Amino acid sequence: MTLPSINPTTTSSWKKLQDHFEDIKGVHMKDLFAQDPNRANKHTIKWDDFYVDYSKNRIDSNTLKHLLQLADDVNLKDAIKSQFSGEIINQTEGRAVLHTALRAPKDADFKVDGVNVMPEIYKVKQKIEEFTNDIVAGARKGFTGKAFTDIVNIGIGGSDLGPAMVVDSLQYYKNHLTTHFVSNVDGDHVNEVIKKLDPETTLFVIVSKTFTTQETLSNANTLKAWFLKSASENAIAKHFVAVSTNIKNVTAFGIDENNVFPMWDWVGGRFSLWSAVGLTVSLAVGYNNFDSLLKGAHKMDDHFKNEDFSNNIPVVLALISVWYNNFFKAESEAVIPYSQYLNQFATYLQQGIMESNGKSIDRNGKPIDYQTGTIIWGEPGTNSQHAFFQLIHQGTKLIPADFIGFTKSLHGNQDHQDKLTSNFLAQTEALLNGKTEAEVVAEDTPSDIVPFKIFKGNKPTNTIFINKLSPESLGKLIAMYEHKIFVQGIIWNIFSYDQFGVELGKQLASKILQEFNSSTINKHDSSTSNLLNYYKNMS
Repeated sequence: MTLPSINPTTTSSWKKLQDHFEDIKGVHMKDLFAQDPNRANKHTIKWDDFYVDYSKNRIDSNTLKHLLQLADDVNLKDAIKSQFSGEIINQTEGRAVLHTALRAPKDADFKVDGVNVMPEIYKVKQKIEEFTNDIVAGARKGFTGKAFTDIVNIGIGGSDLGPAMVVDSLQYYKNHLTTHFVSNVDGDHVNEVIKKLDPETTLFVIVSKTFTTQETLSNANTLKAWFLKSASENAIAKHFVAVSTNIKNVTAFGIDENNVFPMWDWVGGRFSLWSAVGLTVSLAVGYNNFDSLLKGAHKMDDHFKNEDFSNNIPVVLALISVWYNNFFKAESEAVIPYSQYLNQFATYLQQGIMESNGKSIDRNGKPIDYQTGTIIWGEPGTNSQHAFFQLIHQGTKLIPADFIGFTKSLHGNQDHQDKLTSNFLAQTEALLNGKTEAEVVAEDTPSDIVPFKIFKGNKPTNTIFINKLSPESLGKLIAMYEHKIFVQGIIWNIFSYDQFGVELGKQLASKILQEFNSSTINKHDSSTSNLLNYYKNMS
């Protein structure tokens, strides 16, 4: 075993946390602040352009002491070393986990099977850079000699969510190229995109490690058929490129082998935007900005790998999350970015977190009797304040939340930025303090309405303040959550880098698809049989 396999509930620190929870579960954070005027300073991490305040959590010094001891009890330090050294920590699939190598400097040394992979990584990065520069400058043209105006990324899961989120988040830095993302096998989706395209000026980027994914190939073939209405087979080589390992299938599709960007088994799909999977990102914002994204992530890698756990942003955030998940029994976490640019950020994190840590079997192959992965959801503020904040403020569920904000706007409208940030700060203050009965009565509230206006407060939040949304700061932010996922997986004694849970539905879908054109129906439960027959009769 390259990773430790320790049931966290058997550790002495877990038992101490259980006892400590009984002492602190009823404590109000207002009292903790009143008792310690220096609380905010004690529970803030300042690093680079990040200011992370975790003081508004239901924790005290003993909580942190026991949580940090838990990290030691499960051998987190050794696990981090195992990941960064290229050991086979994705043991169920027999793979290393080295997305960190993709953003490391050229002189780094990341070995897989004893071979340093950095030369290979930088060879692909050079190819991405040259290709990007040619497309953006208009030096590389379509089959009629026109420069490209549109890029269509065809992929699903990690081949879509990461690049789509980054392109959306970095809209401010985009060049003249218009990007589109096709992921869902829903035919209406791809046809809506087609309506916006000109075959003479559109470049298609097909992202599929195996080049066998049903959704991706269905969409790719539909777009190819549409393209061939205006162009010959020979033109495919000019307009289609692939990010894949399956050269045979790619060339059979009609793509020139020179237009294939390699992927590697030691990069999981949901952590792959740093690889050639990020080609569309590079095309959309330019290679230099793509490279800045990678450099930002590498800075967070160094912080995570080298910083003491007590001052380590991903470690502290992961430990606090475990505290709520496993002791307060909070099932979900909200991620609230106060930037419309980060509109897709929570959606992206849903895959990264829930697909990684949604496991019920431990690293010994035994069923787990404690909670693992958290449910992630969220929307940008201030929109979210008018959507679901009622539940967080006055609902019956405990929902820890990460508030992500920026001290500077990109377009420089200070009036808007001040209003945005005032809401950002006010919401965490309101969630902390709530509103007492005396305060409600003092507002001359009718007595029968008073109970409805009371806020208990004591709702936990982390505040992540970043100077400005830039490619580099976004890289740091994404990497921060990646490492948080890793830490939680180590503590929960699960394998975070496989995703067998998504396979069964795919297998059954293939069988059902065959039945649509058959007179016989295979054995299903009565509900599925009825639904299948209804669809066949109605479609």
